[in-house]
Amino acid sequence: MTAHVSALNSTSLPLPAKLHYGVNDPYAVSLSLGPSAGPPVTWSFARELLAEGLRRPTGPGDVLVLPRCSHHPHSMRIVLNNMQGTALVELAAADVAAFLRRTFSLVPAGTEGDYLDLDGAITALMGRSHYL
Repeated sequence: MTAHVSALNSTSLPLPAKLHYGVNDPYAVSLSLGPSAGPPVTWSFARELLAEGLRRPTGPGDVLVLPRCSHHPHSMRIVLNNMQGTALVELAAADVAAFLRRTFSLVPAGTEGDYLDLDGAITALMGRSHYL
């Protein structure tokens, strides 16, 4: 998919974009943006944030998701904020909706906890040590 990316109040540039989802991190999605050559920049945020952002503005933190508007009826916008600045990413709303349908068919809403390996995470945090 192609994203149109701009700093606020600047010209947008088309960049390759890819949305990622994995059942090993069932609450999150990742958006990778990058030039054709070189490593992409990847942002991870809540899957529910992206889904809710298709319907209404949401996300008061570093990621704000905005639904279609009258000026851009076929796209949705994601505003990414960090210490270096703010970027506006426009994606085709139909592509994002199709991506989300696939994620919810893999892991339905409300069942994400069933896919977490809490014992494995605790073991990794404990350095495989056993305490008595």
